[in-house]
Amino acid sequence: MKVTKLAIALLAATGFSAIATPAMAYEAGDWLVRGRIINVNPNDDSGLISLNGSPVAGSGVTVDSDTVPELDITYMVDRNWGVELILGYSSHDVTATGTTASLGKVIEAKALPPTLTLQYHFAPDSNIRPYVGAGVNYTYFFDETTKGPISAAASDVKMEDSWGLAAQAGVDVALNDDWFVNLDVKYIDINTTAKFSSGHSVDVDVNPFVYGIGIGRKF
Repeated sequence: MKVTKLAIALLAATGFSAIATPAMAYEAGDWLVRGRIINVNPNDDSGLISLNGSPVAGSGVTVDSDTVPELDITYMVDRNWGVELILGYSSHDVTATGTTASLGKVIEAKALPPTLTLQYHFAPDSNIRPYVGAGVNYTYFFDETTKGPISAAASDVKMEDSWGLAAQAGVDVALNDDWFVNLDVKYIDINTTAKFSSGHSVDVDVNPFVYGIGIGRKF
């Protein structure tokens, strides 16, 4: 994966100097602002496509991935505990599979998934600061449009919003007192039902892994 290769290269370029250079520890009241490039990689699972409540045997859909920028803001409650708000949105194509594969791409949609996590930072005094987090996600789908042959029958589609849990793990690698490199991976529980104006519907567990690399600053 491109994000993973970039992460390895960036750590190789900065890691040794970061270990050798003293850096200021995290303290209560610190704000950490990170900009990341993320890859949203659905671990999707689909139910059967239904027409007016009658399932179509062997049918289903799949959701593609997207690479986008992300902004996140962490407030350090104390030296080890922080609360992080993750902001960004991604665009995804939903494609029919199985017995309905001939329909091809059926939906284009955007997802806005603000996520709030409580983090534990294991080594706030170190130049390499791993952390884990868990929290809650709300995903709002918007700009949904039907595509391909199904659009002749369905002029409109709506994907239901989702509430779910989220988990993350990552590391901040200090560059100096204020700046650091960040690597992060999240798993987000996202479930939705797409409802077409033609009477078709399908349940989809999107459940993406989100891989990120970026740079941050402490304030």
